[in-house]
Amino acid sequence: MEFPMPKVLISDSLSPAAVQIFKDRGVEVDVKPGLSKDELLAIIGQYDGLAIRSNTKVTAEVLKAAANLKVVGRAGIGVDNVDIPAATARGVIVMNTPFGNSITTAEHAIALIFALARDVPAANASTHAGKWEKNRFMGVELTGKVLGLIGCGNIGSIVADRALGLKMKVIAFDPFLSPERAKELGVEKVELDDLLPRADFITLHTPMTAQTRGILSAEALAKTKKGVRIVNCARGGLIDEAALKAGLDSGHIAGAALDVFETEPAKEHILFGNEKVVATPHLGASTGEAQENVALQVAEQISDYLLTGAVTNAINMPSISAADAAKMKPWISLAEKLGAFAGQLTETSIQAVEIVYAGTVASLNLKALTQAALAGLLKPALPDVNMVNAPVVARERGIQVTESRRDECGVYDAVITLRVTTPDFTRDVTGTVFANGVPRIVDVKGIALEAAFAPHLLYVTNEDKPGFIGRLGTLLGDAKVNIATFNLGRAAAGSDAIALIEVDGAVPDAVLQAIRQIPAVKQAKALAF
Repeated sequence: MEFPMPKVLISDSLSPAAVQIFKDRGVEVDVKPGLSKDELLAIIGQYDGLAIRSNTKVTAEVLKAAANLKVVGRAGIGVDNVDIPAATARGVIVMNTPFGNSITTAEHAIALIFALARDVPAANASTHAGKWEKNRFMGVELTGKVLGLIGCGNIGSIVADRALGLKMKVIAFDPFLSPERAKELGVEKVELDDLLPRADFITLHTPMTAQTRGILSAEALAKTKKGVRIVNCARGGLIDEAALKAGLDSGHIAGAALDVFETEPAKEHILFGNEKVVATPHLGASTGEAQENVALQVAEQISDYLLTGAVTNAINMPSISAADAAKMKPWISLAEKLGAFAGQLTETSIQAVEIVYAGTVASLNLKALTQAALAGLLKPALPDVNMVNAPVVARERGIQVTESRRDECGVYDAVITLRVTTPDFTRDVTGTVFANGVPRIVDVKGIALEAAFAPHLLYVTNEDKPGFIGRLGTLLGDAKVNIATFNLGRAAAGSDAIALIEVDGAVPDAVLQAIRQIPAVKQAKALAF
């Protein structure tokens, strides 16, 4: 069976080399930069992937029209132009390329530090005007000065490396920076209240979140050392711009260099015209090398996902490498099928889901496996659920989700157990992946039995009494329902038993009703996989 070639729309300007990557990998690609909103809405439903920069606005309205869309790839870091919650709700993965322009952005921050230290822009304008004001521009050396980093991730760590090469002392505030990583980088990890009064230069390298918005507030700026110089190449809105102006006007802050602004494009601003301010129009990633790098990366990432299932640099989904995608594929299939098994048998509200990973599977990417299990569990009731939006849907419905690892798993190398709790019962189902990569059920409700996830399964729970199997087989035969395999298990002689019967087609409702009338039967359900 041949599957249709994935189709990607490039709606902003990308390198021709990025377009070629799609073509070389067998992905159909249309390049249509500059589309209006209405034009985008009219065609987006045709595409599996969308590659953008910052101009295309991927709104909830666009996502609603994108019936086939599976992935949005942003060539660059910022995804402010993508409605992440709406994409997640519709099961669309959103990726960015956070590392392709890291060096370029870090270098721009260093350039702005130099510009501030030596009044380069003002001195340049003065000299061009023929003034030769040599005594007016008295700068400061960087050697021995304290650089305070707010954010020490990928870009911040590159800035730290360059600053240490300039013989600066580097201190960093970053809640996610481990002491070991700080030592490796050669920086001192500090709290924000310690950084503010110590730093001669402060540079920001943190994403915009509810916690970081306005991190350099009026209160924070008041705690800074007199004569501090501040650089922001990260995100507008991290600094209270009015408070920054007040600090510059009072002389407490010696200078500021801004590449980003709270409102962009910034055609007018309260800081424009101030000689203490160096301003650039969001140039952090603006080098030919960086633009090429992120374009190539986004093409590779989108192609990898559409062709192999590999997830890289996703905002709303656990990353899965290409190598891991191949290794995890049968386990993801098992997790989803275990969820589908439990979901089809659950006719009441779900209170909690517990997933236990035992044996070698416990070393894999559990987040992706859990999301697959949740997707399978919820899909029978909510057909639009998938791996991306399943955690959000579960959370919205108040379903408590827990996962755990165990080293031992009995007779198998690895198993996944899914436990579903409802107001009426708790049900366990356990599965494994055989050497041929085929997922199998190996236990239901503590009863050992082995069965494949066939396209059509009949699930029957009953009291273990003589004559039941004969009556069931006869009933199916009379209804011309052909049995492919018959898998049985029981807790103990005369106790509860389970039958999992693979049949060649869907079991008619009338036949199910007849099975339920057999005296020993407690539940009969047709399952599809």
